[in-house]
Formats: sequence, C-alpha cells, structure tokens
Amino acid sequence: KYKILTEALERNHMSRREIREQIFKLLFRAEFYEEGDLPEQLQLFFEDLDTKEEKDTHYIQGKFEQILARLPEIDGMVNAVAQGWKTTRMGKVDLTLIRLAVYEIKFEEGIPTGVAINEAVELAKRYGTDDSASFVNGILAKLA
Repeated sequence: KYKILTEALERNHMSRREIREQIFKLLFRAEFYEEGDLPEQLQLFFEDLDTKEEKDTHYIQGKFEQILARLPEIDGMVNAVAQGWKTTRMGKVDLTLIRLAVYEIKFEEGIPTGVAINEAVELAKRYGTDDSASFVNGILAKLA
C-alpha cells in the first residue's frame, strides 16, 4: 500500500476518486457565484489545486463544464424522482453530489452506475450532514 501511495505521489497524478472529489468541490463552489464570475473562480481553484498534471486539470475543467451545460436536464431528472424534495430545497452538498453522480450515470460511459452511486455516498459521508449519505443514495437509487 505504501509503495502504491509513494508512486502516486512521485508522478503527482490524481486517482479517479481524487479527481471526482475535485470536480465536486468545483461544482459546489459554482453554486455561490454568478456565471460571469466562474472563469475567475476556475483560475483560483486551479491555483490552489495540488497537482502538476495538466491532464488532470484539463479533465476536471472539461467535466465541470459538461456538467454545468447539462444542469437543467440533470435537475429535471432529479426533480422527477425526488418526491417532496425539489432541487431548490436540497442542501447544496447533497445536490452537488447528486448532480455529479447523475451526470456520470446518464452521460458518461465507462463509469458503472454502482461506482458513481458509491462514490457519491462516500463523499456525502465526508462533506454532508448525518443524513446526507442515505438521502443521496435514495435519490440516486431511484434514478438508476
């Protein structure tokens, strides 16, 4: 385990899990800014990001922009299954994780549905409230 970690640090390349977490943080940050402020926020985000791999930053930014472009569609899917919980009422952490996972499930090939849900639930445990993991899991299970 130590050897794998050391190799990852030496090549300074992020794992899929780390990349997903960074996309979550960027999407969460976007909730608090107007669209016109996003280029500056992207720049600030990447200045703070601890990776030297341009490939990772391009991937994170590309996926972030693709998710933003599909937000109305994603929110429509979520609202269709979230009984009594429209996206406008959801906590920002939960909503951001749900949006990320829905994008991965519906629009990204190569990510198994179970992985997308599991990763969202793990991030919900880390960043959300005590109820976030079960809430996120419940919404995503209905969508899947």
